[in-house]
Amino acid sequence: MRCLLIDDEPLSLDLLEDNLKHVNYIQVAGRCRTAGDALIQLQSEQIDLVFCDIQMPGLNGLQLIKSLVNKPMVIFVTAYEKFAIDGFDLDVTDYLVKPVALERFLRACHKANSLFELKKNPVESSPAKKTYFFVHADYNLVKINFSDVEYIEGLKDYVKINLSGQPKPVISRTSIKALALQLPPDLFYRIHKSYLINVDYVMQIRRGRVKTTNADLPLSDNYRDVINKMIGKEVDQAAN
Repeated sequence: MRCLLIDDEPLSLDLLEDNLKHVNYIQVAGRCRTAGDALIQLQSEQIDLVFCDIQMPGLNGLQLIKSLVNKPMVIFVTAYEKFAIDGFDLDVTDYLVKPVALERFLRACHKANSLFELKKNPVESSPAKKTYFFVHADYNLVKINFSDVEYIEGLKDYVKINLSGQPKPVISRTSIKALALQLPPDLFYRIHKSYLINVDYVMQIRRGRVKTTNADLPLSDNYRDVINKMIGKEVDQAAN
C-alpha cells in the first residue's frame, strides 16, 4: 500500500515516517509540505493512503481532500480536535490528534490495511434466505414460517396448511400447485396430487404411505420419483 505524507512541519513528517518503519505493509511514496504539491503527486501517481495535516498555509487539509475526485484513504493527523466532525464528514479512515501514541498510530494503519484488502478482495454478500411465506386466511394476510409447516392438504379450491403444534390448520383459498411455487423445493415434496410434505417431519416411508410426526399420508405412484430424490435411493429398497 503506497502512502503520501502531507504536513507543513518537517519534524511532523519525520515522525510519521519514523512510525511507518514499524509497518511493513505501507510504503512511503512521498512527502509534501503543501497541499498544492500533494495535489500534483496525487494526480500523477497511484496513492492508496494519505496521512494529512489540516492546518497548513494556503489550501488546508480539509479543502485538499474535498477537492479530490478519486479519493485515497485518508488519515488526518492534526493538533486540533475541533475539525474531527468535518473530517469524518469526508468519510476519512481515521482522525489522529497530535501527539499520537505509537499504539494508536498502528491501530489506524491496521484499519486502513483492512479496508485496503477488502477493496482488493470484496466479499460477495449472499441474499438472506427466505424463511416464510404469506397466505390469505380469514380475511387476513397470514405469515407462516416454512419450518412450522408439517404438511399441506389440497382440496378443490382450498388448501389446509397443517402446522406443528397447532390443533387447527390454516385454511386458504388457493391451489396446492400455486402454493408449491412459494415453497423451497429442497424442503417440500409433492407425494400425492392432494399432499405436500415438509421433509423435516417425515418419520417413515413405506409402500403407498408416508408417516409424518402427526399424520399418515398417501403416497401416489405418480410421485414416487420425488421421494427417490428426497431419500437418495429407491423407495422399494427402503420399505415394504
